[in-house]
Amino acid sequence: MQQNKVYLFVFETLADWEYGYAVAGINNPQFQKNANRYKVVTVGATTEAIRTIGGVRIIPDVAIDNVSLSDSALLILPGGTAWDEGKNGEAAELAARFISNKIPVAAICGATAGLAKAGLLDKTKHTSNSQEYLAATNYKGATHYIDAPAVRGGDLITASAMSPVDFAKEIFSCLDLYSDEVLDAWYGLFKTGDGKYFQQLMKAVGA
Repeated sequence: MQQNKVYLFVFETLADWEYGYAVAGINNPQFQKNANRYKVVTVGATTEAIRTIGGVRIIPDVAIDNVSLSDSALLILPGGTAWDEGKNGEAAELAARFISNKIPVAAICGATAGLAKAGLLDKTKHTSNSQEYLAATNYKGATHYIDAPAVRGGDLITASAMSPVDFAKEIFSCLDLYSDEVLDAWYGLFKTGDGKYFQQLMKAVGA
């Protein structure tokens, strides 16, 4: 079975906590509607190793120049201080390519500012760390800003740094990864920690 690729952009200062729920769910066949449908692939500006803000060393699987859109399902852009330093422009350009080809992009925290600077938030609903945070980019999409943990607008998912669970939920929904019952139970469990959602999850998968 051919697996569609979910690209995770990795770079120096990558914020470890922001993408973890999403890639763990995508790469783990447990509870999925169609197991092993997707494969997580790390992509960097080059294939040189990077270190996350947590000190984790990651060697990208591919460089941006070698990303193929033909079997791509999604591009995930985590946050990190590099975005605020005006870096990662090549990732914003890659995001533009994905969106122009109707392939979804999911951006969280600083990555939303990077997309704002590239003009990719000007005409679609979105969110970020705060409205003021994005306003500092001088982008033209302020009227489309929504004060919510995570927002899906067409082929674009955005979220605040404080909302990695909501970010993952929108990604899972976009990829049709789980049934509605499983997704609701998963979200309730990881959002609240209430054990009743674990029981719902087990019931949803017939365990």
